[in-house]
Amino acid sequence: MTTTAPLANARAHPDRPPGGAVGARPGLAWLLIVSGAAGLLASWVITVDKTKILEAKAEGDTFTPGCSLNPVVSCGNIMESDQASVFGFSNPILGLVAYGILICVGVTLLAGARFPRWYWLTLNAGCLFGVLFVTWLQYQSLYEINSLCLWCCLAWVATIFAFWYVTGHNMRQGMLPASGGLKGVVGEFHWVVPVLHVGVIGMLVLTRWWDFWTS
Repeated sequence: MTTTAPLANARAHPDRPPGGAVGARPGLAWLLIVSGAAGLLASWVITVDKTKILEAKAEGDTFTPGCSLNPVVSCGNIMESDQASVFGFSNPILGLVAYGILICVGVTLLAGARFPRWYWLTLNAGCLFGVLFVTWLQYQSLYEINSLCLWCCLAWVATIFAFWYVTGHNMRQGMLPASGGLKGVVGEFHWVVPVLHVGVIGMLVLTRWWDFWTS
């Protein structure tokens, strides 16, 4: 009994050694690196443009970000809104830290690192906060500010993919409760939920400004 139980656990969770720490396959590591890099790039560009907007205002001038293309795709409207500084500082500053962490986690996993359950759940909680926050920002962008920021959209997609893939990993490894059937579906069709999530947002954007896109 004492020898078969660890063997069964190893077969069920191939990335988990007897000590309980859990690693990840290269696919998840690379996804965290790529999504983190995309979000970091978006946060950096927005931070730079927001700084230029503030500097221009201080000099009595105006600065138009390069991604302000038309009345709908207008990054400047987003950057100058109250929603762009929810916590008392520019939202992208939070992104610079959060997406940097994703890159660090991805690189260490790629190097063979293994983390305990509390670490994976903490990462999952951080990704959950991120996806809830960008969902709120999506609503504000579409229905309150009435503008889109392309760099924000890139950060949204990066956050969504990171959240669903980390959640799927934790479910497969038994760190989040899930039935055997659900684990199998998550493992086989891991790309479906994040793609559907992004697709729903795309449909909302399309329908919100349907007259503009089709005119």
